[in-house]
Amino acid sequence: MNDKDVFWESGLKINPLYTKEDLEKNVPEADIGLPGEYPFTRGIHKLMYRKQPFTIRQYAGFGTPEETHERFLYLIKNGQTGLNVAFDLPTQTGLDSDDNRAVGEVGRVGMAVDTLADFETVFKDIDLDKITVSLTINGSAIVLVAMYLAMAQKFGFNIKNLRGTAQNDILKEFIGRGTWIFPVPQSVKIVVDIIEYCAKEVPKYSPVSVCGYHIRESGANPVQEMAYAFCIAKAYINETLKRGITIDEFASRLSFNFDIHGNFFEQIAKFRGSRRLWAKIIKEEYNAKDDASCWLRMIAGGGGGGLTKEQPENNIIRSAYYALISALSGTQTMALCSYDEAYTIPTEKAAEISLRTMQILLYEMGICDTVDPLGGSYYIETMSTEMENAIKKQMADVEAQGDIVKEIAEGKIQEAISRQAYQREKGIQEGKVKKVGVNCFIKEEEVRTIEFHPYHEENAMKQLENLKKIKNERDNNKVSECLDKIKKDAQGNKNLMPSVIEAVKAYATVGEITDAMKEVYGEYEEKIYF
Repeated sequence: MNDKDVFWESGLKINPLYTKEDLEKNVPEADIGLPGEYPFTRGIHKLMYRKQPFTIRQYAGFGTPEETHERFLYLIKNGQTGLNVAFDLPTQTGLDSDDNRAVGEVGRVGMAVDTLADFETVFKDIDLDKITVSLTINGSAIVLVAMYLAMAQKFGFNIKNLRGTAQNDILKEFIGRGTWIFPVPQSVKIVVDIIEYCAKEVPKYSPVSVCGYHIRESGANPVQEMAYAFCIAKAYINETLKRGITIDEFASRLSFNFDIHGNFFEQIAKFRGSRRLWAKIIKEEYNAKDDASCWLRMIAGGGGGGLTKEQPENNIIRSAYYALISALSGTQTMALCSYDEAYTIPTEKAAEISLRTMQILLYEMGICDTVDPLGGSYYIETMSTEMENAIKKQMADVEAQGDIVKEIAEGKIQEAISRQAYQREKGIQEGKVKKVGVNCFIKEEEVRTIEFHPYHEENAMKQLENLKKIKNERDNNKVSECLDKIKKDAQGNKNLMPSVIEAVKAYATVGEITDAMKEVYGEYEEKIYF
């Protein structure tokens, strides 16, 4: 055994041996419990994968809606059970494809969407009663969710039965990605508009997926990832409760998106401890009566931060381990970054390898045979409690400073994560944090051709032509009326979902609706920190 002290990235010290005494001393028997029973340490469902395997939901979307439609059909044909839509940067930031600021970015890192017609194209012939859809959109989420619901109704689906998820976690955008549009308070208000509307009109839909994933990818350690995500989720809950909605009317539809890379056992303990902590928060702090309100419903898969440009085939191996971690942690949905994502949008071949990785895990490795196979492990159970306590302490530190919304607006959370990211990168460069193929087991790379996903400029031009056609054929007077109604509702502090839905039905564009909201809410100006 290693006689030197060993620490996880979270800062927790690891003993060289764990025994029954560690378990009895550190973990109350009630905290382990049984799958499907509070506090859900061993999983939120009684039979877990014996009854229903995790959903496979690969992130996909590029170019035009026509191209993305073809990729979706390919993924479904090859066994994918859920869709996860990527949008290009103009769409994410509320710009139309014909905006001068969108030049060169139309369809580059995701699908370009301008009007409802684009959603009608991409989801044509896809059974939304059988395939759930995740929309990875935040700053302009209210427009894209409205388009999704309007499209579903137009295609004859009952939105009361519609299942799916909108990422719609704007606070993490201020921390980790940067596709914000409006100031922080107004941005939170829009998130809650969507939660409130869905609680009343689309009760099976998940209106927000709180993303510890992007916080971790920005440099946070695993404890910070979970603590900040939970603080953000509580901020959304608190604002929703102010609207007279009870916790049991919406909490069961909250979901989370978490990251996996790093130490195998640290990740598993992170999820087990967090699942228990979240259940206690919802039951003890918010007095939820429904067990489903206490579930930590999550998508968890390989994080891009764990992948490397160096020796990229190693990422196939890393992703297989990430998938195993996710399954052993009791995820409801799994997605894996493809091995080439360190340098390009996934090629079709790379996406297929990730898909097959998850399918091999499901159908060949026996992962569905028994529920929570690591339950009762001296090591895992002890460290799950250690992780729970560490996350709880980090949350207490945040809440002691006041409101996390205010701390994000002031850049304090961003500063803490930036410092953590700097320390980790410094550790990699100095060789203290081992990364195979990067700072150890390095070899002289052979000159080779790397396959990049192609970007077709002509497809961007086609998107512009389609947008021009829509603008010429729609009722522009009706569009103007709808945009005026959005501005009026924003000024009156009303829920914007109904007026935005009417606007998208009139084929108002993402940019037009966003600009109408900007007139009332203004725009966010990023603070400089670190």
